[in-house]
Amino acid sequence: MFIQTEATPNPSTLKFLPGRLVLPESTADFRDAGEAERSPLAERLFSVNGVSGVFLGHDFISVTKKDGEWQHMKPAILGAIMEHFMAGVPVMATLKPHASDEEFFDEGDAELVETIKELIETRVRPAVAQDGGDITFQGFRDGVVYLNMRGSCSGCPSSTATLKHGIQNLLRHFVPEVREVEAVS
Repeated sequence: MFIQTEATPNPSTLKFLPGRLVLPESTADFRDAGEAERSPLAERLFSVNGVSGVFLGHDFISVTKKDGEWQHMKPAILGAIMEHFMAGVPVMATLKPHASDEEFFDEGDAELVETIKELIETRVRPAVAQDGGDITFQGFRDGVVYLNMRGSCSGCPSSTATLKHGIQNLLRHFVPEVREVEAVS
């Protein structure tokens, strides 16, 4: 098994491409070892010293470190990913969403929200996935779009610029009712 790695805009996060599907229908973000109990793969990765976050995408895994050097951590992470896939263990034990993943918006804004979600799905998410992350719609209230930033996007030094100059401008262009874009944690 050959696993490629790619740098991300977040220096604390590396993207690992195992050459196979990881989560074909969804994504999963684990910010600590306690949350990782839903995923045997994430649990295995958190056992590597220095790992502080794991994001599972369609065909990639983003790993965030809290300390340590990538040159020392990378072999252990590659080994954990390889062992997991070679063992044939499922990536997720359950796909139960967190309560914080519930969307919020006024029913009167349903048509606007559909347009916002379509723009995020077709124009934003594919670009962000290239950098090892994900952005999903959380809510819309009083002209403000709330987005979940996951994977390498979470805590990335350039995420504010991406939100304010990229996504906010895109949404304002197509949906004039959008005043601002905010990240939720």
